[in-house]
Amino acid sequence: MKEKNEKIPNPKELEKEISEFLAKKFGNNVKIVSPIVVPQRVTAEKEGKEPKKKKRLDFDLKPEDLISHLDQYIVKQDKAKAILSTKICTHFNRIKHAQDSPESVNEIVGGIKNNVLMIGPTGVGKTYMIKLIAKKIGVPFIKGDATKFSETGYVGGDVEDLVRDLVRESDDDIELAQYGIVYIDELDKIASSRNLIGADVSRTGVQRALLKPMEETDIDLKVPHDPISMLQEIERYRKTGKRDKRTINTKNILFIMSGAFGDLSKIIKKRVAEQGIGFGAYITNPKEQTEFLQQVTPEDLITYGFESEFVGRLPIKAVFEKLTEEDLYEILKNPNNPIILGKKLDFAAYGIEVKFEDEALRILSKRAFIENTGARGLVSVFEMALLLFEKKLPSTNIKKFPVTAFVVEKPEKALETILSPLNEEKLTASFNELAGKEKEFVKEYVQTNSQRLSKRYNLTMTQSRIDIVASFYCKHIMDIGHVVEKIKTFYDEIKKIELFFFQNSDINIVMEEDAVDFIIKQFINSGIKLEEFYQQLIIDFELGFKLIREKTGKNRFFITKQALLGPESFISNLIKDELKN
Repeated sequence: MKEKNEKIPNPKELEKEISEFLAKKFGNNVKIVSPIVVPQRVTAEKEGKEPKKKKRLDFDLKPEDLISHLDQYIVKQDKAKAILSTKICTHFNRIKHAQDSPESVNEIVGGIKNNVLMIGPTGVGKTYMIKLIAKKIGVPFIKGDATKFSETGYVGGDVEDLVRDLVRESDDDIELAQYGIVYIDELDKIASSRNLIGADVSRTGVQRALLKPMEETDIDLKVPHDPISMLQEIERYRKTGKRDKRTINTKNILFIMSGAFGDLSKIIKKRVAEQGIGFGAYITNPKEQTEFLQQVTPEDLITYGFESEFVGRLPIKAVFEKLTEEDLYEILKNPNNPIILGKKLDFAAYGIEVKFEDEALRILSKRAFIENTGARGLVSVFEMALLLFEKKLPSTNIKKFPVTAFVVEKPEKALETILSPLNEEKLTASFNELAGKEKEFVKEYVQTNSQRLSKRYNLTMTQSRIDIVASFYCKHIMDIGHVVEKIKTFYDEIKKIELFFFQNSDINIVMEEDAVDFIIKQFINSGIKLEEFYQQLIIDFELGFKLIREKTGKNRFFITKQALLGPESFISNLIKDELKN
């Protein structure tokens, strides 16, 4: 008899043992033949599941809604924001309209998508804007670099891989991927050389490879040279027994392309000058350069080195302005900017809280402007200015770090001052001063944007609530939108108390706005839980409200902040007032 712990052989081991036994007894006259298992085709009906319904695009944004969203994060670029928001919203609303009323939409022969070409110097927010739009809309987003296409030839494999990446980005949901955005940067790098005699095959080839996807084509998701793709296909067949060709159609995929187009303004200026307007010979002013770029035509892009068919598939053009030193400062002052928030997170990883002085931000803005790389320069100057402190402070007991002009101008001396025990009180006072200024600035920002924030988050921005938002922002590292969203979550939880009170006590209560704000502050400052607060509310008010209901028949009561601060006197005064009447 076998031991209980002895391993039970699996089917393959059993087959091997039986084969060996039969071979010994009968030689090669008897063999075991394993049956071939063919994957069964499982239909939705056999599994008792309903056939998969085609997904619909959930989109209801208007252009002004999207512009308002971008205004929270991006300084300047008003024309570009307007163009992109309008045409992108129109693109997705047309798709939704076609889904809602398929019988009323006729296919337009030769219809052109709202593919966009963005023109502007590096670091002005082109990529950031598209990422914000894609996240807001909720569609898959893929970014590619046009320079990589030229390196690998012009067969088009890389171009199609970008579309396949949309499917991967949407967790293999082809329907969702077909509403995605493909963003290609450094487009000016695939313009054919204007000094080259004959065709610049590598670059024009890339342009031609992009033609079909930019319009409408079916792209096979199975890639012969991609082992992962082949394994996925084998696994799919093993599960379903189907060899259906999986493709993605690019009809509704939006292509957005961008580049710096360094010499394009000269081409435009030459064309304009030849028309008799008579400008000077050189473009020295960035503002003048932007004004010329605003007049770009398909002819100018063809002269620059693009095929006419390629230019025709980019009907929408948005020109971005070069950022000034003041613009860079405004970017840093924006409470939603990722540079300051990112640097706060860097120090928070070591338990260090950081506040920034305005003068320090102006100095860093000036340094970034000199680098001439737009907003990207802000990241590098921040790293250079604060690297010493990020290296040294985590090994000390310093938990509050005020970044002043002194810190960014003379980092070594500033570090000595910060680490000296004699300066501890001065350091704390400096930090608290900057913290107070930060809160006042955030309050002003929220006040200015209160109408937009109220509409977006469906939360009335009272003065008390504005103060709560500012306080929460200063204590937590997140942008204003996420702060208001968090406060709205608190608000909704508190309003549920009214329903709980009615269900348990059969009494209607209404929490006044000042009471709601008071409770939110309790949640934030003291960490009280909703259940704890509700139980205290029952203790403080239930018996008093029931007594009034028995005497007067009244069953609706308004709870104010004053009532929460002094429930006994509130109930006592309420009983007196109600019994008088």
